[in-house]
Amino acid sequence: MNVQQNIEKQKYLGKPGLIFFITLMNMFIPLSTDLYLPALPSMSEVFHVSSALTNLTLVAFFFFYAVGTLFWGPMSDKYGRKKILLIGSGLYAASSMTCALAPTIFVLIAARVAQGIGAGAITAVSMALIKDCFSGKQRETILAIVQTVAGLAPMLAPVVGAMLLLLTDWRGSFWVLTGAGLACLLLSILYQETLPENEKFEGSVLGSIGRLFAVGKNVSFMVPCLIFSLYNLAFMGYISMSSYIYVTYFGLSEQVYSYFFAANAALSMIGPMIYVRFLTGMNKKKFAYICFIGYVICGAMLMLAGHWAPILFWIGFAPFSLLGTISRPFSTNIMLEQQSGDTGSASSLINGVATIFGSVGMVCASMWSNIIFGLGFMIFAAGAVSIIGWSLLLHSSVPCRGVK
Repeated sequence: MNVQQNIEKQKYLGKPGLIFFITLMNMFIPLSTDLYLPALPSMSEVFHVSSALTNLTLVAFFFFYAVGTLFWGPMSDKYGRKKILLIGSGLYAASSMTCALAPTIFVLIAARVAQGIGAGAITAVSMALIKDCFSGKQRETILAIVQTVAGLAPMLAPVVGAMLLLLTDWRGSFWVLTGAGLACLLLSILYQETLPENEKFEGSVLGSIGRLFAVGKNVSFMVPCLIFSLYNLAFMGYISMSSYIYVTYFGLSEQVYSYFFAANAALSMIGPMIYVRFLTGMNKKKFAYICFIGYVICGAMLMLAGHWAPILFWIGFAPFSLLGTISRPFSTNIMLEQQSGDTGSASSLINGVATIFGSVGMVCASMWSNIIFGLGFMIFAAGAVSIIGWSLLLHSSVPCRGVK
């Protein structure tokens, strides 16, 4: 079945509804983290635990989200997209409700583990749907549209979370996430399967999971996957520590912090459309180099002046965030181009590897006594290693379709 037929069979959603559904699925990760970021410092006080233990609600979510994407992607190649979406959406909604009712930090962490596994199913399938239903230049455009609109989530989530704190406590954020999970479940019911029966993996469950290793052996796929995932190492370090930087270090209120966070997200939101509007015709080799060199410059700025004032920290970090989103349609499409077949497994690895890097970044960012300097160093290092990795790829015999 060709991509056009997959769109035409969506009798309930149609093409606009399908794009909206994919966009909503791509919002789940920033919604699941950014919505309750303003409440993190106060949660430590409510539960009478350290900030490191409270931060485990973030790290646990991301780690098991990575595990979830790696598991559910191959399962969607075997059982179809719809079944996995129904399971993931149901699990996400139920675990979000458990988070809202959690009596202790340990129950909350356990519920976040389940929430991450459910979110992994949703995100893994969203990437597979893009390849199921769109191809070529249209796919790159759809990726940019989806990633731009999905950028509303990190922009609005902390502001909404801070507003919720004026009306209720941190539990209100998880009730909102419960509603998002139920909305995704409803759309999953309306969605019509896009993976034809004759394209489903016919082997065992273990054999299906084993397709991850088959895709992982594709050096043309894995090398760009590792290089572009380094961005997440530093970016997720920022996500985990941003409230402590603005609220604890600079002494701002939760509401003012949410405005700084939203301003960064608003700038980043236009990144994918900047790429589509102005940069698609640019030499891909040079384009990646420019982005990575930008990381290095931003990291150096943060190490030198980021601790002086909150606006200087924002000025140092925001370009790094923007460059990451500008490169995302390009990097995602390049990775998908390297793999024919096993789309679910490829989608799982794209999301899973990036999330594993992000989880490591969250842990590393919390280990620095000088948080801002440490974050700047992580951005600097991510850029430097990316430059080296990209240079080695371009000068190697490894093929990379769409680049060389």
